[in-house]
Amino acid sequence: MTDNKTLPAQIPTLFIVPTPIGNLGDITQRAIEVLSSVDLIAAEDTRHTGKLLAHFNIPTKTFPLHDHNEQQKAQVLVEKLLSGQSIALVSDAGTPLISDPGYHLVNQCRQAGVKVVPLPGACAVITALSASGLPSDRFSFEGFLPPKSKARKDKLLEIAKVERTCIFYESPHRILDSLEDMLDILGSQREVVLARELTKTFETFQGMPLGELIEWVKADSNQQRGEMVLLVHGHREVAEETLPDEVTRTLAILTKELPLKKAAALAAEIYNLKKNALYKWGLENLG
Repeated sequence: MTDNKTLPAQIPTLFIVPTPIGNLGDITQRAIEVLSSVDLIAAEDTRHTGKLLAHFNIPTKTFPLHDHNEQQKAQVLVEKLLSGQSIALVSDAGTPLISDPGYHLVNQCRQAGVKVVPLPGACAVITALSASGLPSDRFSFEGFLPPKSKARKDKLLEIAKVERTCIFYESPHRILDSLEDMLDILGSQREVVLARELTKTFETFQGMPLGELIEWVKADSNQQRGEMVLLVHGHREVAEETLPDEVTRTLAILTKELPLKKAAALAAEIYNLKKNALYKWGLENLG
C-alpha cells in the first residue's frame, strides 16, 4: 500500500528526486511514483533523463535546467509552482545539487514560500565512503578539484592538515595529474581510495598509499576511465623532522633561479633528504 505522503501533495511542491548513478535497479519506488505524478520534470539533460523515463514508462514532460541556464530559468519554474503545478528536479545521476544544478531553484523556492520535499536515494559520495574503509565518522565533500594545477595544489594545501576524510569527484582525463599533485602536497604515504564506476559492471575500489596508487593507475589504462571518486584519509600527526636552517636557506636561494619542484629535488639530493618534505616546506613558506 502506498503512503499518500510519497505522492505529489495538493500543495504545489518541488520534489528533489535522486536517480541511479549506474545501476537502474537502484531507483526507489517513491522516485518512480513522484516522477510519474508531477506536472513537469526539471532535468539537467533532457535527452539523458528521457532514456531513464522511457525505461520506466514515465510519460511526464521535461524541462531543461542546467548550469548554463539555471539562474535565468529558475524563476520560470517558481512561477509554474506558484500557479499550482508540482515539479520534480533531477540531475543526470545521483542526488541533485551535489556537484549538480539545483541550488538557485531551491533557494528561490524557499524564498517564495514554495514547499520543497527531498527524496533519499543514490549519491556517489556516500556510496563510495561506505565501502572505502576510511574513517566515516567525520568527512567533508569537496566537489571537483580545480582543473589547473596551481589552483588544485592550493586546494590540497587547504586540506593537508584536516583530520577528517576528504572526498573529491574527478574526471578521467585529469586523474593522473590530480594524483601527482596530491603526491606533491600530501606525500607518498597518505592513504587514498579510488572508487570508480560505482554500481556499474566494472566497479572498482582501490586504496593504497599515494605513491603506490599512482603507479597502479598508470599501469592499467582501464583505471583511467569512467566516473571517479577520490577519498583521502585525514591527516594523522606524526613526528616530523624540522628542516635545518641551512637546508631551507639553500632551497630559498635555488628557487630564485629554478621552479620550486626542481629546486626541492636538487636540495634533496644535496642533503640526502626527501624531496616531498622540501617541496611541501617551499609551498608553505616561499609562496
